[in-house]
Amino acid sequence: MLTVPLDALHRELGARMVPFAGYEMPVQYSDGIIAEHQHTREAAGLFDVSHMGQVKISGPGATAALEALLPVDLVGLPVNGQVYALLTNDAGGVQDDLIVTRWDDDVFFLVVNAACKQDDIAYLRDKLTGLEIEVMEAQALLALQGPQARAVIADLLPAAAGLTFMSGCHTDIDGEAVYVTCSGYTGEDGFEVSLPAALADSFARRLLADERVKPIGLGARDSLRLEAGLCLYGHELSDVTTPVEAALMWSISRARRRDGERPGGFVGAEAIFARQDDGGQLRRVGLKVEGKRPVREGQAVIGPNGESIGVVTSACMGVTLGAPIAMAMIDVAFREPGTELSVDVRGKPLPVTVTRMPFVPQRYYRG
Repeated sequence: MLTVPLDALHRELGARMVPFAGYEMPVQYSDGIIAEHQHTREAAGLFDVSHMGQVKISGPGATAALEALLPVDLVGLPVNGQVYALLTNDAGGVQDDLIVTRWDDDVFFLVVNAACKQDDIAYLRDKLTGLEIEVMEAQALLALQGPQARAVIADLLPAAAGLTFMSGCHTDIDGEAVYVTCSGYTGEDGFEVSLPAALADSFARRLLADERVKPIGLGARDSLRLEAGLCLYGHELSDVTTPVEAALMWSISRARRRDGERPGGFVGAEAIFARQDDGGQLRRVGLKVEGKRPVREGQAVIGPNGESIGVVTSACMGVTLGAPIAMAMIDVAFREPGTELSVDVRGKPLPVTVTRMPFVPQRYYRG
């Protein structure tokens, strides 16, 4: 198993370490997942996401080359602007979801999922011949999330204090270059800091010295992202799931849509547009679960006539809501909010209702 730069600190803080995407990662600390979840919603939580892949792509023509792979408007993306993107395949399925940041005219910084990063890097190297592809293996990545995160960052990295959602800036820690973005995976205002691995421990300790900040593990990260209605690769997203089924057509930039200024031209475009026309058979939806008994990933979703119409893809106790919640892929005919269905829980139907997402309002800072 691989380790992250903060491995020793996690153990010092009493983390329970588990295997995740080839790394030993903290799933929770002594306070437990519920307390960590609540603290992030109320103050500021520190997440170690150094297992994610960080990749710099540069060289003449990088903008056009990346637009040939990704269904986003990189031509119109300003320097230090970010965009959420899907890495699609020829059939329109999703190979990964990632964040792209423009650092300069033909210089881009990508953050990709840990479980997909080796495949992503190989794919990028195969497709982007002639460009420089730097895998930033000596970088750590820390996320500070929650309503107090901005005040904490203002004290330590004042250059980042005014960032709005999906923007970033270059700054420094003790004279060492770092990159900070206003982004995250919790639905809260927050920041991600890409910094040299050698600085990660000292910077994390500075953050944790602030009483507003506590360490948060993968368990709360998952429940926070589910409340925010955010997809997780391998659950809501896969190489056979198109943006149509995943309810992510909004992630295809307006300029790249069929009626846009530069329609299509990305991998899988025609397949995705064809699926958009026929609607597909499945759609990602949110489920509100009746009572306190949770549902589980992989359980069947049952229609009004007792037929199986889909499957639960993610589920947890919605700590902020005080009730179980879930996402599922179900037959498109039952996708409308308010539709009453059930989930097969060990042979017994548990009532659920299709609901709009996010389950908890997102609080991104937009200025």
